[in-house]
Amino acid sequence: MPKNIIVIGGPTASGKSGLALDLALEFDGIIINADASQVYQGIHIISAAPSTDDKAKAEHKLYEYLDPSINGNVFNWLNDAVAAVHEVWKQNKTPIIVGGSGLYLDNLVRGTTPIPEVSPEVRQKVSDFVEKNGIQALYKKLLTEDSAAAAMLNANDSTRVRRAYEIFLSSKRSIAEWYKQPMVQKLPEAEYLTINILPAKSDLDYRCNVRFEQMLSEGAIDEVKELMARDLSPDLPSMRAKGVPELISYLKNIISLEEAIELSQLHTRQYAKRQLTWFRNKFNADLILPTCYVGQKDFINDVKKSYK
Repeated sequence: MPKNIIVIGGPTASGKSGLALDLALEFDGIIINADASQVYQGIHIISAAPSTDDKAKAEHKLYEYLDPSINGNVFNWLNDAVAAVHEVWKQNKTPIIVGGSGLYLDNLVRGTTPIPEVSPEVRQKVSDFVEKNGIQALYKKLLTEDSAAAAMLNANDSTRVRRAYEIFLSSKRSIAEWYKQPMVQKLPEAEYLTINILPAKSDLDYRCNVRFEQMLSEGAIDEVKELMARDLSPDLPSMRAKGVPELISYLKNIISLEEAIELSQLHTRQYAKRQLTWFRNKFNADLILPTCYVGQKDFINDVKKSYK
């Protein structure tokens, strides 16, 4: 028997979290995070994770549950998300999965490649190598030992380069070969209602700028100071969250605060533009909201009509 899941995708600052909360209240739902930065502890402000008040209104899962020293990826998130969905179904509630990480949502809804699990030993071996030699050195190893995988990747994409080399070490097969295998549905019984928020870029630009200023007023600099004190690798996803590298440069007296703000806002706007393009072209949703979500009741009614 099919089981319902509501999935909300869209660029940063488009109002996804607000829509997820309103739908959770409407459908007796539990919200499950699909944002690659909001999974980490210690960057609550800079990642725009849900507030304490919002978490009190509806249950939230997979937010701030990983230490920032962990190199999270789509495959680990997918397993965690599937487990979370089953927990929600057991409570006879509606899973509402929301985030701007398109690959996460794509692997959940459309299916994922049947790549085997990577052992902790292999993951640690790769992590130690990167810690000692850097991600560029690992990419060179991948280029030599698995050129097909290297050709698919950006040399500076630490998460995917690590993952590709881990898979090569574990399975003795290239990730390029695994991607040719038939897709596997992790939740074959699910009936998805998918939603895209696709506002105008000008609206996103404004909201990205304002939100970063709000993050600063809420203590983003102190948050980044605490993260710096951990002395973590700059290649980790938590250390590459939008605003973190820029504020670290400010705290190290490399750039001024004004420059850090301008760069953070610029990089966030650029990221939102890439997300907007991806969701517009790659994520075919059942419902599209062509503006940022700011509590539109008529759109909630549209979702209610489409919900089975």
